[in-house]
Amino acid sequence: MATENNNLSVYDKARIPNSKNFRFGILVSEWNPSITEGMFQGAFDTIIDCGGIKENIVRWNVPGSFELVYGAKKMQKSYEMLDAIIAIGSVIEGETKHFDYVCEATSNGIMQLNLNSDIPVIFCVLTDKTLQQAIDRSGGIHGNKGIESAIVAIKMAQLRKDAKF
Repeated sequence: MATENNNLSVYDKARIPNSKNFRFGILVSEWNPSITEGMFQGAFDTIIDCGGIKENIVRWNVPGSFELVYGAKKMQKSYEMLDAIIAIGSVIEGETKHFDYVCEATSNGIMQLNLNSDIPVIFCVLTDKTLQQAIDRSGGIHGNKGIESAIVAIKMAQLRKDAKF
């Protein structure tokens, strides 16, 4: 596995744009909350650490990862002044093909939102085979995908601002 024994959540704050003037939406799946809450906290804390203001972060919950797409679409329309949205979820493979359908639909849905809207939606959905893999990536030995996604959101917010014509 590519991330084995690596913590990918370490960042150099000097190389990250200051997020003071950006507004972020964070969608959090209520499914697998022991995983998604850790990723939310990582994302929230990282935005604040990079200069973000608590009042400029909007959080919505959705029932599961599949619902992140609808939630992100509604968030894009309800909060047009957002600079980026982070969609946080966790899907753990079970014994049926449900895992495949949810993962594919969610990733494709978020891709479509990025193609059809000016507000970037960051894919922060863990798609793991086991609960332990999810734990390892939501604050465990492989870092916190929420932190990584916050860094991506900040960079995309800056790109969005710089690319205005």
